[in-house]
Amino acid sequence: MKRSFSLYLGTTIFGITDGIVSTVGLLAGITVGGASSRIIVLTGVVYAFVEAFSMAVGNFLSEESTEEYAAKADVADGLPIAIGLLMFAAFTLASLLPLAPYLFLAPSTALLVSIAVSFAALFIAGVAGARLSRLPLFWRGMRMALLGGFAILLGIAIGRLFPGA
Repeated sequence: MKRSFSLYLGTTIFGITDGIVSTVGLLAGITVGGASSRIIVLTGVVYAFVEAFSMAVGNFLSEESTEEYAAKADVADGLPIAIGLLMFAAFTLASLLPLAPYLFLAPSTALLVSIAVSFAALFIAGVAGARLSRLPLFWRGMRMALLGGFAILLGIAIGRLFPGA
């Protein structure tokens, strides 16, 4: 039971973090690169679902391989399927957070709101994970937000290197 809970927790945190970090980094890059609102939203939606599916399949195959290695035999797919579905849901829902401002605001304003929402969500996810693990709340929240911030900076830097590409 303890392994299952830690696996679910790890998958959820991974899905939320990657969904937010990679999406906000991508959107920031194409925004500063000069993409239109329509292209930004289309890119964000396509990315959210394709990457969520990719992450879900990767998690399913990884967990299945881990269980088969431990059992030295084929295993039932129950837990690997649950882990894959959890990853898909966590990634998809989290990736919609940085995308949402682009549905309602001009790209330059949406970028700032998207970054702020993403930092806040990463901080909250870090605090939630720390609370469940009984670790220092503030530092874990800040750590997650700051590490995510590097992806934003990377996306902006690349978007500025290749404007209008």
